Amino acid sequence: MHEELKRRGVTLMILWEEHRAECADGHGYSQFCELCGRWRKRLSPVMRQTHVAGDKLFVDWAGDTIPVIDAATGEVHAAHLFVAVLGASSYTYAEARWTETLPDWIGAHVNALDFLGGVMKAAVPDNLKAGITRPSRYEPGVNRTYQELADHYGFVVLPARIRKPRDKAKVEVAVQIVERYVLGRLRHRRFFSLDELNAAVRDCVAAINAKPMRRVGKSRSELFATLDCPALKPLPAERYQYAEWRRCTVAPDYHVEVYGHYYSVPYRLLRESVDVRFTGATIEAFHKGRRVASHVRSPLKHKHTTTPEHMPPSHRRYAEWSPARMLREAGRIGPATTALLEAIMKAKPHPEQGFRSCLGILGLLRSYGPERIEAGARRGNDIGAKTYGSISRSCRTASTAPTRRAVRRAPRRSSMPASAAVATTTEPASSRPCAQPARGGNAMSALRATEREEPRMLTHPAYDRLVALGLTGMAKALDEQRGQRNVDGLTFGATRAARRPRGRRAREQAARHAAEVR
Repeated sequence: MHEELKRRGVTLMILWEEHRAECADGHGYSQFCELCGRWRKRLSPVMRQTHVAGDKLFVDWAGDTIPVIDAATGEVHAAHLFVAVLGASSYTYAEARWTETLPDWIGAHVNALDFLGGVMKAAVPDNLKAGITRPSRYEPGVNRTYQELADHYGFVVLPARIRKPRDKAKVEVAVQIVERYVLGRLRHRRFFSLDELNAAVRDCVAAINAKPMRRVGKSRSELFATLDCPALKPLPAERYQYAEWRRCTVAPDYHVEVYGHYYSVPYRLLRESVDVRFTGATIEAFHKGRRVASHVRSPLKHKHTTTPEHMPPSHRRYAEWSPARMLREAGRIGPATTALLEAIMKAKPHPEQGFRSCLGILGLLRSYGPERIEAGARRGNDIGAKTYGSISRSCRTASTAPTRRAVRRAPRRSSMPASAAVATTTEPASSRPCAQPARGGNAMSALRATEREEPRMLTHPAYDRLVALGLTGMAKALDEQRGQRNVDGLTFGATRAARRPRGRRAREQAARHAAEVR
């Protein structure tokens, strides 16, 4: 019968009817209930518990909730009631919270200890998920945040046994009293905020603690002042700052995720497990008990917080190159280089698409120096060249100083067409060494001989004339032609024959053209 009464919906009336169905001359209903009561009293003896002053604080959530109305929307939210009671004096504390999750569980403990003005030796909770991670009769697992709270205040956590509510009978009775004197008295009131509800709850709890108990003859407040209060340990200098712990695995991008935001850890910990401790303001990562990272907590979802020291050297070097830094480096070379890099980045749909071209142009500084880079950038700006290859060729053929040999300049006023001005900058035949082709050679040997000469002047009369006329396309073609070979002194036929020597007759013809020019 005892097991049947534990089942949902089973009452003594149902059991009595079944009894009379089996035994027509059985007991009446009143006698049946009396006999069941006598038998139940002998079923499970209760152990009397002795509570030492300042020893234990029993904590639990009340089963019923209190409605709170949102003044803006009219939506009704259920507030949960946290109850704590000291063992020796039955001094009671109650507080309304929105949820029964870990943040509210820890916050209610902190407020309860502030209400008591001291710290007990042990806290006795139920096996709720927010506080106990692994229920066990012998070695229960305590949530790391809950244990950190206990270590901060200097008490221990002693969870009750599973399905043994009598282990915390003190708080079970306190929950009943709070539900009667708080929920019952506030049933006709309407609350529009949690602070308003807690103010009413404090008034009811103060009345409970001030009311004398019948069997003792004293109130809970009087017993607390004489028994528990002197035995409590003092509170620490600082209140506990709420912090949660989470075990995370470091992702391939050396970041861990906390509430939708990603925080960096040293890249050497890839695929390792780290313990992350996060408060309302900070994020800390620990690996084998040693702190390896610390960040300011960010509320932004799906964003990254990265410390440069956590990145691999190659990633760090790439990440340090931003458009602003590229322009600063270009400004050290000259204004033309800055204008060129800005034009390259603006020509792309996204600035990062031009990063590689800009990095390549800045990398030419090691080979040519700032003066030639600036000269090549100036030429690129004139002809509208925005590629690394064009600027590289311009820097390769550019010179910022005159050659050692005398250069014959063109007349200041001349009616010579632009196409014929190419030959005006060549040196006299008497001062230029003749590049005779070797036996069986071709015009390419003559070109190689001329390539070993000093670099040409940066400005070219034909090039300047084309730019002045607005023919930037022809000027760019001329610049690319001069950058490939030193063909300033060759005719068009010799240049074409030198570039595409086909057969013995073509090679000989190209060599003759090169010799005639020199």
